[in-house]
Amino acid sequence: MRNKKEIYWHLPGFCYFRLLNQVILNMMKDYPDKFREGYKVGSVYGTFPGAIWNGGRAVAGFTGKSEMESVLKIYNSRGIPVRFTWTNSLLEEKHIYDTYCNLIMRLANNGLNQVLVNSPVLEQYIRQEYPNYKMISSTTKRILNTEKLKEELEKDYYLVVLDYDLNHDEKALEAIGPYAERVEILVNEVCYPGCDLREQHYLQQSRLQLEFDTDTSFPCPNRSRQRTFEECKKRPAFISNEQIGAYIERGFQNFKIAGRGMPIDYVKESYLYFLVKEEHQAFIRGKIDGLLLQFQNARQVKKQR
Repeated sequence: MRNKKEIYWHLPGFCYFRLLNQVILNMMKDYPDKFREGYKVGSVYGTFPGAIWNGGRAVAGFTGKSEMESVLKIYNSRGIPVRFTWTNSLLEEKHIYDTYCNLIMRLANNGLNQVLVNSPVLEQYIRQEYPNYKMISSTTKRILNTEKLKEELEKDYYLVVLDYDLNHDEKALEAIGPYAERVEILVNEVCYPGCDLREQHYLQQSRLQLEFDTDTSFPCPNRSRQRTFEECKKRPAFISNEQIGAYIERGFQNFKIAGRGMPIDYVKESYLYFLVKEEHQAFIRGKIDGLLLQFQNARQVKKQR
């Protein structure tokens, strides 16, 4: 089952969580026997701060060209695609010519990297100007109708990310069975299925990214909940390690770990739970914590000089 084919995991925060991601990739290389058999990193997704095409989670800031090249090299040198979350749902034609976003696309235009899309105007532009990128249909499209989902899977997308409201929908999973290898499943989303405000939240985050305004809050009903991985495991959309085997048996082989906008401990615990064999999690956790502390201390020393 698991060891008969490779299973691909798509990790969050290629920029924001770069140190954690580097460490986990090193651990997978150095201690392969401690990680679950057949599991590989299929991509690392996210954005460089300040890119107006970004959606899902607004990320403020700016990244210089040399740093972009350095970050891309971290993953691409290992054969791992960087996947840009170009899912801002408020994009107009005037936005597709943005200098910063086009610089990012040119720097990463090597045939390995990928883009997540939900805007027809941007998708058309990327297909025309940057045809080397693998195109992925985003969960932010909120496709819940089974027939429309099958239509999306018939289109020219490398992968289609399933809306996590359908994670445990037996009828939907059965219907998309013939396309299973091209479906990506989000396993640890903290939002509750059926949230009436989710589309509004996506729009609000898109507006924040376009207007460089990160101080505006959103009345999320989920806000008062704990933002821990242990609490996430109780959510209705969560897919446990015990359940993942059944998805793999049905032909699904792409799984996405959520984490953008979440605390680093949430992401770390997600990695440990899904990627590492249970009996080795304490060992790998210790290794990760020790290396992250070394990086932190080295940074402080560098700042003091």
